[in-house]
Amino acid sequence: MNAEGDMLYVYAVVAGGDYTPAVTGIDGSALHMVGRDTGPRAVVHRHTRGPFDGPDDSVRRWVLEHSEVIDDAWQNSPALLPVSFNVIVRSDPETEATATQQLEHWLDDSAETLSRRLEELRDTSELRVELSLDGSLLEEVDSEVGDMRMEMESRPAGVRRLLEKRLEKTEKEIIDRAADRIYPEIRARIAAHCLDIEEHRSTSRESGLTPVIMASCLVRGTEITALGAELTALKKAQPALSIRFLGPWPPYSFADVSIGKEGNPNGSAPDAPTPNPQGQRT
Repeated sequence: MNAEGDMLYVYAVVAGGDYTPAVTGIDGSALHMVGRDTGPRAVVHRHTRGPFDGPDDSVRRWVLEHSEVIDDAWQNSPALLPVSFNVIVRSDPETEATATQQLEHWLDDSAETLSRRLEELRDTSELRVELSLDGSLLEEVDSEVGDMRMEMESRPAGVRRLLEKRLEKTEKEIIDRAADRIYPEIRARIAAHCLDIEEHRSTSRESGLTPVIMASCLVRGTEITALGAELTALKKAQPALSIRFLGPWPPYSFADVSIGKEGNPNGSAPDAPTPNPQGQRT
């Protein structure tokens, strides 16, 4: 078989055990396992084309089908490491190693590292936590700009426009200071329920909201409810907080899977988020 026809598309690496995929892969592809029964093993389908590429609607469907395989493995195997979309292992024409042999070699060579990480991720989930301040509900804003608002009402239209710009700038500064002030405590209270936490830099502001923290949290199953209760307590203490609590999902942000040169992949995992020093809001 030529190199182009001997390829494996990789979805995830799982711990040893009797896991057998209960779903099909992208475009209904039949799934099978590669690796020793004692693990780690890879969930794959035989592949006969290049990377999945096409119209946006097709890519969205392929990514969803890829995720459904990972979700099945997450729910039914002892532990898993998700692999990013479009990772393909080819045969090696120089050594004449097939794609399966390439992947088996990588699994064997990386067994100690993979097994250790799989054990660390056993019974874990990823949760997305996003906390922002709603300036319209923040007491500091009313107390500090109330006089400015009253002054605007009695001024001519041209002066009001100037005062509105000054008011907007002042409100933003007040809200930013409040977000900076509460960030360290909020981060610490969230992190207390997490095995790991990866913060994400906000690239845009939702209208009326100022981000305080946006993070992916790696948690044990027993801590999901506790983290939700912690967020409820934070909201009660600061009513101006707007909270989004999403998940649980497989631990995508904490997989650390990168199939090395031996696997000859066509694709790779995305860069990990840059850690944010505790006490510094992004």
